[in-house]
Amino acid sequence: MKKTVAAIVFMFMTSVAIASATDAPSVNGKWKVHSDIAGNESDITCTFVQAGNDLTGNCDTDQGKYDLTGKVDGKKIKWSFKSEYNGTPLTITYDGVIDASNKISGTTAVPDFGVEGEFSATK
Repeated sequence: MKKTVAAIVFMFMTSVAIASATDAPSVNGKWKVHSDIAGNESDITCTFVQAGNDLTGNCDTDQGKYDLTGKVDGKKIKWSFKSEYNGTPLTITYDGVIDASNKISGTTAVPDFGVEGEFSATK
């Protein structure tokens, strides 16, 4: 009886793990990111390297290429990178959701300047 219960628990946990792995899309690769922050629109390209839940890579902007760090949690994604504007250092953050068609959308912010906006990204 104990072996049967253990086998059922193992099969359930395995199926949950497989379902979770297939539900979590990979964001590896290049993404075109369009942002509108406080009425200022911009387009950048971010290259994501996902290892488990960790996200690294870089974002290529008009100001240069900057390393990013972030996390992926199921269909939720967060990343940020440090940049500068007219010599003033700043951090740009993104907080979004990956939908079924491999599009990311959500909010973006520049806390250093106290401004927020929206973004969308496509592969």
